[in-house]
Amino acid sequence: MDTTRKLEWLARAGYVARGLVYVLVAGLVLIGSVGGGSPDSESALQWVLGQPLGRIWLGVIAVALIGFVAWRVSQALANADNHPDNLKGYVVRAGMLVSAATYTGLAFYAASHALQMGEGSGGGGSQTWTAWLMQQPFGPYLVGCVGLAILGAGSALIIKGVGRRYHRYLSFDAKRHGWIDLFCVAGLVAKGIVFLIIGCFFLYAAYAVDPQEAGSMADALSFIRQLPFGAPLYLAMGLGLLCFGIYGFIEARYRKVTPPSLAEARRAMPV
Repeated sequence: MDTTRKLEWLARAGYVARGLVYVLVAGLVLIGSVGGGSPDSESALQWVLGQPLGRIWLGVIAVALIGFVAWRVSQALANADNHPDNLKGYVVRAGMLVSAATYTGLAFYAASHALQMGEGSGGGGSQTWTAWLMQQPFGPYLVGCVGLAILGAGSALIIKGVGRRYHRYLSFDAKRHGWIDLFCVAGLVAKGIVFLIIGCFFLYAAYAVDPQEAGSMADALSFIRQLPFGAPLYLAMGLGLLCFGIYGFIEARYRKVTPPSLAEARRAMPV
């Protein structure tokens, strides 16, 4: 199997892993709509850890997430999706690089616990690295830029879902598989809403110069629960995140994965 084929399988395995994580998060949200709690990706992995052969399953998820990171890097640096060489294309590719960094952290979390190297629940990650960023020169402005980037990513997800722009990346017969659109639209919109809330948290953290105000997915879900009619909204968000998890499985099956050759990757890299 050549390198290109291996990267394709890594990408598809990564989409499955991402889908599984969000299905677990959604399951915890739906359970939490009755019993309380605000889960996130790490708490979903903690649930896996508590199951029979949990460390083995967690190790498999970690390896698959590493494959997803490799694919994201290929999308960002080698322009595997052939985005145009303009501002919009560069912004999308920058978002892929941020996604790669995010899933690198999640893969490390899964691997460290699978190898019995992790301790505790791993919470507070957003506040930890935001605090580091805040200590850098122009730190509050950097955190504000992160917030704007997350807001942009959330808006892009919603537009991608409502406008069905994901069609250009999926290869399926829309007439025969119309049900796919239901999961894709609902999942992308739900994930986009979570990103919008998280982005607002980061902007407020930058304004208050307080890294503790930066929020994670769990904080966003808690915020939704506290809104008027929060219980049904929280339940709806759980169903939306479940759809996003299924969207990951759909991408694993139907995503157009065309890894660039080594020569193409070198040409795409900055000199």
